Amino acid sequence: QLQVVESGGGLVQPGGSLRLSCAASGFTLDYYAIGWFRQAPGKEREGVSCISSSGGSTYYIDSVKGRFTISRDNAKNTVYLQMNSPNPKDTALYYCGASSRTLSSSCQIINRYLEVWGQGTLVTVSS
Repeated sequence: QLQVVESGGGLVQPGGSLRLSCAASGFTLDYYAIGWFRQAPGKEREGVSCISSSGGSTYYIDSVKGRFTISRDNAKNTVYLQMNSPNPKDTALYYCGASSRTLSSSCQIINRYLEVWGQGTLVTVSS
């Protein structure tokens, strides 16, 4: 069974840091583009950051550029989202998704061709 499991969420103060993990089981991430998506209450889901299967191309939405970093460790079959200086607007349920059907790092394209989707990890940014 193909699965991705997110972890690392929790309560963090504005200006702090948090690292989310997306661990795959039942398949190897080497050939999959990975996306981190989030959905806040009352808002549509949005692609936050995505990375190509090679790791050579990444994408970030404007609101997290310079603060968040996506990376992948294929040896550990895990993709990470390092969140630095989060603010209350980053509060959301964060999901990761995987697709082997695209070489792109575009979150829009990865979302269209998702094959595996996790349950999410909740991030709350509050003082």
